[in-house]
Amino acid sequence: MATKKKTSSPGAASADKAAKGLNGKANSDRSSGTPEARDTARLLLEIEAIHCRPDNPYIFTSGRASPVYIDCRKIISFPEARAKIMAHALKSIDKAIGWNKIDVVAGGETAGIPFAAFLAALAKKPMIYVRKQPKGFGRMAQIEGELKPGKRVLLVEDLATDGGSKLVFIEALRKAEAKVSDCFVIFHYGIFPQSIEMLAATGVKLHALATWWDALEAAEKHKYFDAKGLSETRAFLEAPEQWSASHGGRPPTSRPTLGR
Repeated sequence: MATKKKTSSPGAASADKAAKGLNGKANSDRSSGTPEARDTARLLLEIEAIHCRPDNPYIFTSGRASPVYIDCRKIISFPEARAKIMAHALKSIDKAIGWNKIDVVAGGETAGIPFAAFLAALAKKPMIYVRKQPKGFGRMAQIEGELKPGKRVLLVEDLATDGGSKLVFIEALRKAEAKVSDCFVIFHYGIFPQSIEMLAATGVKLHALATWWDALEAAEKHKYFDAKGLSETRAFLEAPEQWSASHGGRPPTSRPTLGR
């Protein structure tokens, strides 16, 4: 795990020097470049929500192998970092969409619920949440809270990989006659084109506070990853399916994925 700052030893100096430039122009071109994204990435590293383990890759539910892993849920346990990240999110949403164009904030079950609640409170907007499927008793509701037909809803989740799960929430909201044209996540992998393409095909634009490119940039700048962590993470970001296949992950498939 390479999520804590370490003092460089003389023997590591050459390795650290070799790592310089790994996150140069190529990576900065793909990161958002905004102060909010850079600070969010730094904060995620600081609270150890981001982990790097190239020698023992993480295997996700999709079957993909990855040298890095992020747990956005950790944000809720760190009040200072949480306040800063949510302030960045509030500002970013206003820039990208405009809070005057949003009537209701919706959280996706379950990880999106706290972030939707934080944002709704800051923006002084009504909040609802959407289940992955209707509950099996009572009203059989899939949407909790009050949602009137025709309301403009912002769907909020913690992160997006290939974007598949967002379609379930969007469909439920639209069945309730809500207008959904935007989805916001704290963290977007930014390496799977289908995450944007699938949502765009339904008329929804994906917005994110930070991506793995922002995280890699921050990890190098603030020395959270060692040389191998930087190089392997960059290799994964450049070609995730190939990196996964060569590190014990499930081979790429033409079958559409429905991950997060």
